Amino acid sequence: MTEIRWGLWPNRTDAAWLIGVALVFSAGNITIDLAGNRTTGWAGPWAGTVLQVLLDLTLILLFRLPGTVTSLVLAGAVLMLASDLLAPGLLVPVRPLTLMTVPTITPVLLSQLARVLDRRRLLTLAGVLAVIATRPWNASWSTTPFGLLATALPVAIALYFEARRQLLSSLRDRAERAEREQHLLAEQATAAERRRLAGEMHDVVTHRLSLMVLHAGALTVVSRDEAVRASAEDIRREGALALDELRDLVGVLRNGAHNETRTLLAGEAGDPATLVAESASVGVPTELAASGDPALISPTIARTAYRVVQESLTNVRKHAPGSSATVELRYHPGGLDVEVRNTAPTGPGDPALTGSGSGAGLAGLRQRVELIGGRLEAAPLSGGGYRVNAILPAYVPTTEGTHSDPGGRRR
Repeated sequence: MTEIRWGLWPNRTDAAWLIGVALVFSAGNITIDLAGNRTTGWAGPWAGTVLQVLLDLTLILLFRLPGTVTSLVLAGAVLMLASDLLAPGLLVPVRPLTLMTVPTITPVLLSQLARVLDRRRLLTLAGVLAVIATRPWNASWSTTPFGLLATALPVAIALYFEARRQLLSSLRDRAERAEREQHLLAEQATAAERRRLAGEMHDVVTHRLSLMVLHAGALTVVSRDEAVRASAEDIRREGALALDELRDLVGVLRNGAHNETRTLLAGEAGDPATLVAESASVGVPTELAASGDPALISPTIARTAYRVVQESLTNVRKHAPGSSATVELRYHPGGLDVEVRNTAPTGPGDPALTGSGSGAGLAGLRQRVELIGGRLEAAPLSGGGYRVNAILPAYVPTTEGTHSDPGGRRR
């Protein structure tokens, strides 16, 4: 069966609830049999009680071993049917006190399987149990209605609430996506205005400053007054520095990294270690390996590396349930290498998660990396896992700034 594997339990509430239900049903079956409702076959008077209690207790392992628990309950239902048809009294009393013709834990099991089995397999299982419970070949008012209440009704209720949960999740994701799209349109408008300002600064301010520097340089050559030459040299030097700063600013404005740099300088740079801890806290074993000195890279590069790790680990949680991940950060004088790998998933992804994305995550990430002069590669691994690798420079390259800074200053 296609199933989603959790830990032993999804959370403490589910653990307490499942254990409590299993114990209550076990106590109920024992109480009924103590009241005189025992089996009379060769297996002894407690055969039916032992069978029911064992199946009740398997509910505790439902989320860890859903296929095994389902198979055991189905096998128990088949044995009860065989006893009723071929050996009355062996596993089911000849005159039972209850009208259940399948294991008493069946309704609870079916209501919870909607969380771990896909809809087609769940309906198939419910159909088989419904046939066993209702005995259509010998339909009667004492079996058919209660058989449907024990099988079809729990499945219908569970599927309704599961569909409602997915619908609410989908609506929430659509609202968030619309908000992101509005934010993207605003950013695009801002970027267009920023490029226009960069052009104006380049064409007007840079031109005027260049003329000022040239005139100051000429004055230092032709003037015979030492004081005038010294002042002219000061003007030329400060003008050259202003040109250098202006070219860098124009370059940053043109490649769109200004807002990123400003945000990081404001102290909002994320720590990849936090993302690794968050990923591990939601059940994805994640390791972080970092080498080198983070001080070698600029804040903008640190921000981009954080986004690479964030998007990669988000994709692992969405599309690779049951896998583990490794994050490697290698700082060096030339920049930063980021690699995020995950092992092969052990089951299918939750449709509510895999269908929530826009499909543009890696494309947007690649655009962000290329914007600062880096390179991003993303591809599946031969063993079934996935690998995202980003090679980032040490600082944001600016075309304008390199004309007057051939050594490649770090900002």
